[in-house]
Amino acid sequence: MSLKIMQPGLSTSIQDLGRPGYFHLGIPIGGAMDRFALRVANMLVGNPEGAAGLEVVFMGPVITFENDALVAVTGADLPPKVDGVVQPGWTAFEIKAGQTLSFDFLKSGARAYIAISGGIDTPPALGSRSTYPIGALGGLDGRNIQAGDVIPLGEVDMIEPGLHVPADLRRLPGNPAELRILPGLYWHRLTPAAQEGFFADDWAVALEADRMGYRFKGGKPLEFVEREQPFGAGADPSNIVDGCYSYGSVQVPGGLEPIVLHRDAVSGGGYFTLGAVISADMDLIGQLQPHTPVRFKKVDMEEALAARAARKKMLADVRAHLG
Repeated sequence: MSLKIMQPGLSTSIQDLGRPGYFHLGIPIGGAMDRFALRVANMLVGNPEGAAGLEVVFMGPVITFENDALVAVTGADLPPKVDGVVQPGWTAFEIKAGQTLSFDFLKSGARAYIAISGGIDTPPALGSRSTYPIGALGGLDGRNIQAGDVIPLGEVDMIEPGLHVPADLRRLPGNPAELRILPGLYWHRLTPAAQEGFFADDWAVALEADRMGYRFKGGKPLEFVEREQPFGAGADPSNIVDGCYSYGSVQVPGGLEPIVLHRDAVSGGGYFTLGAVISADMDLIGQLQPHTPVRFKKVDMEEALAARAARKKMLADVRAHLG
């Protein structure tokens, strides 16, 4: 059971739900930028939710299937085609041996997820098949897919095609996108005016937006409370003595443009972090294109936990809908 990559698309990688447990060693969790979309794609084709699939950015690959399979494409609106015939998104469809999967132009979102019945069966690295190029882990030799690659698939008893997730059970960002932030350890380093202005300003996704982090532009520079910089922190007030970064941390080098650290980000460094995007909203970032307008919203821990519970409920609703 395998598939052959004829054209790789712009940036296509093998991803599952990542490799937790190694962040203290500097190895990030990695995995799908939009975990909800990957989970749902796997549900549609009868795979375990954490099975490895393909994460596609902006432009889809061209893939020839060497065996019959069930396929689902979720996340960004990147219409899949089988031998040129458009197939519905968020729906399980059948593809026969010898047929080719390709994609139309991107209509919305940034990342699509391709799940194939049986899941991708490349060798796991530290418990995950997710591609982490910086560490040369996972995927195919720790890299994104290339033309000519043959990707092995697991064995599976195929379920019937046609399972579908309606629009009200899909989670995609609004316009402007709203990202909720829980202020953190270094929040006090900002002046009250800067704290208020950060959440009042209009931001937009910058061109520097990838698996390591998303930069945002458009807001006013941040002002810092005056202090004598501690030894080892450097002269810039946005510098600190090196500290740990949580997943979703928001660092602002020079106080100019915030960067939200994402799946493949480093685990620590010397920039202050004003807080973190809550876990319930991290999937949304992976679907933001450059120049997308964004508003940041301040929340407390109670609101963050409620959002996480709502996200879990939406997954449970999808499971219930699919039976």
